[in-house]
Amino acid sequence: MARTSSSGSEYKTIRARLTRVGLVPSVILLVLWLGFSSLTIYEGFYAVMVARGVQQASLPAGRSLVELQAERRMALERFSRPGSDPAAMAAQRARTDAALAETRPNFDGLIDDSPQAIAGQVRTLDGLLAELPERRAGMDSGAISRQETFDYYNRLLDAWADLFDTQARIVPDLAASHAGLAGSEVVRAADQMSQAASLGSAALAGGGFGDIDHVAFAHLVGSYHARLDTNLPVMEPNGAALLRQLTTSEAWRKLVSFENELIERPPRPGVTPVDPVEWGQVTAEVSEKLIEVAQQQAREGVELGLDNGNSRLLEVLAISLVGLLVVLVSIVLAARVARGLVDRTLVSRLASLSDDTLRLAHERLPDIMARLERGEQVDVEAELAPLDYGTDEIGQVADAFNTAHHTAVAAAVQENHAKAGFNKVFLGIAHRNQGLVHRQLKVLDRMERNEEHPERLAGLFELDHLATRARRNAENLVVLAGVQAGRKWRKPVRLADVVRAAVAETEHFDRIQVHRAPDLSVVGAAVGDVIHLLAELMDNATSFSAPESQVHVYCGDTTRGGVLVRIEDAGMGMRPAERDEANVLLASKPKFEDITLRGDSRLGLFVVAVLASRRGIKVELREASGEGTVAYVRLPSNIVAHDRLFEDRSEEPDLLRLPASPAAERSSSASDDRVRPKWKGRDRPGD
Repeated sequence: MARTSSSGSEYKTIRARLTRVGLVPSVILLVLWLGFSSLTIYEGFYAVMVARGVQQASLPAGRSLVELQAERRMALERFSRPGSDPAAMAAQRARTDAALAETRPNFDGLIDDSPQAIAGQVRTLDGLLAELPERRAGMDSGAISRQETFDYYNRLLDAWADLFDTQARIVPDLAASHAGLAGSEVVRAADQMSQAASLGSAALAGGGFGDIDHVAFAHLVGSYHARLDTNLPVMEPNGAALLRQLTTSEAWRKLVSFENELIERPPRPGVTPVDPVEWGQVTAEVSEKLIEVAQQQAREGVELGLDNGNSRLLEVLAISLVGLLVVLVSIVLAARVARGLVDRTLVSRLASLSDDTLRLAHERLPDIMARLERGEQVDVEAELAPLDYGTDEIGQVADAFNTAHHTAVAAAVQENHAKAGFNKVFLGIAHRNQGLVHRQLKVLDRMERNEEHPERLAGLFELDHLATRARRNAENLVVLAGVQAGRKWRKPVRLADVVRAAVAETEHFDRIQVHRAPDLSVVGAAVGDVIHLLAELMDNATSFSAPESQVHVYCGDTTRGGVLVRIEDAGMGMRPAERDEANVLLASKPKFEDITLRGDSRLGLFVVAVLASRRGIKVELREASGEGTVAYVRLPSNIVAHDRLFEDRSEEPDLLRLPASPAAERSSSASDDRVRPKWKGRDRPGD
């Protein structure tokens, strides 16, 4: 059926043309566009990321810097004046801790979202802050000296300034970087001013500078003034204006005057050129104002960085869109060229092939499969007209579809024939076995009638029982083939006799105890199927319970006119998953291909499901109250014949009319039977 070509060059030529004209240039342009866009977008995002890190973590740190500087000043005063008020120090430490509690939670996000250089500085700062409780305890106990305390606070505040420096230096935008560095310099100037204030407070409290402290004080004062003078011209407008406002204020004038006094006339015992209280107030005010100047400068730097970063992103976006537009234009041009190279009839033929194939898959094939399910004969060649699209590449695709469709339908037809053959084999074997068993039962019946010797009669009864079981096995094949078994009754049969007949067809009949059954009958047309169904369930109950245990069968009428038969064993039971799976099978109308054989018990359940579906019988497996499994079999009212009228129990639940326990029933009723095959001749149900 398939058409072949001596050469595949035409197909390769079509694919090569489409690839060369359309795909290759487009891929090259896409790679160039992605490379350029990725680099520039990364730079823009990097600048924005650093600026946001400063905005989220560094700017809120101003309060912490002010409180740490104040704590440093009070710590040095305590060393100079040991009897100072501890409550004031405790209050200052509490203010410092409160400020740090607002700042430190931002460190985790800064470490995770920032470059490694910034993350390293944050870890260093966080480590120094972690030492603060231990350093405080050392100061309180006298374990560390004044100089060690001073050095620790200086290192802590320097680490914060180093973080600001690093954030400013790694910003790729030059203007934002300069603004950040200017803000960092103001922070360092503020810290130097705070260090000088701490030394001055200690000198005023202790009655004078030491030689080293006086030199350090003068150096710090000169250094922070020089830093501010140097950075003022390069600061952002608002930050510079705020600094000018500070340096022209009354507090600044007093600070400069006090600093000059302390440098020119350092304090000595009994002589204090500057009032300590006023010194503390002025230095605290100026220190806080300098931090505000640094924050304003940093804020302007962040805004500049965000603006420039966003501008860069917008530029990149615009350039990327232009590049993408170029790529799209090239793809469109390539598509037009491809359409020019490939005949437009190719597109229409492909569309027609698609429509024909979908119509075949969605309409013709389902109709053919449904007819096969109904057992109708199907001519594959007549039902599937081939798709004829020539001998080129499209024709080869159509030939492939033709082959696939014919193969699928042929396989379905073959499978249907195989199923029919299996059914015929099953029915043939079953009917042969049924004939042999029927003849065997007649011979055994005749021999039982004529035999008087007890032992030989018992042996004949055993053979009779085995033959009865063989008949049920043969009927299993008939059921699996989808045909009703041969045994039929014209008149109703008492329910008790139906149950006893089912017991007689089980292997371990002597372990089954049937309790009192209601005076009801089963309509003749359903007797054979009910006996078969109950026998399969009883066989399962005896097979999966201990040899010495009993299987109990209870029967009762229901308020809806039916009968409920309960088969209860004391065996090993079933796992919940297996029981649920079995109940799904029993509640469905199974097909032969649906079953997965797992031993005779599974095959028996499949037969039960087929019989139950045929007669409208409901079968459900449940867990027994002790051990084992209970099978509930509900016979519908249309297969139950009522020999007498019952009381109106329509308002009661649909439950059995049975005693509370089997033991009570057996002890109170003489009608319970240990069932054995006692029927002879025409008295045996099932003949």
